[in-house]
Amino acid sequence: MNETDAPVRIGETYDVSINAVGEKGDGIARVRGFVLFVPKVQKGDYVKIKVTKVLPKVGFAEVVEKLDAPPAPLLREQKYMSVAREELRKEAEPEQHYEETEDFGEA
Repeated sequence: MNETDAPVRIGETYDVSINAVGEKGDGIARVRGFVLFVPKVQKGDYVKIKVTKVLPKVGFAEVVEKLDAPPAPLLREQKYMSVAREELRKEAEPEQHYEETEDFGEA
């Protein structure tokens, strides 16, 4: 893979999240699966970067601007749902209250 095969080009800008920090302290971001090393950032930062160098397997970029948190992801249907303990108890408790009798439904 050379620069013409890479999914990024020198000079392009991208808004990215820094997913990790490499051994030398540079932040690691991914654009379409392609790894970009970004200096002077920390894990969790959200920044606008400009690609400065593209090698066969990785690239390098510089920070153009620090951004606020990334936009909230679109709500998607979740495979598993989280339910608060209180909600679960509320569903488990019967809403109707019956009188206690000893006739067991006899008329």
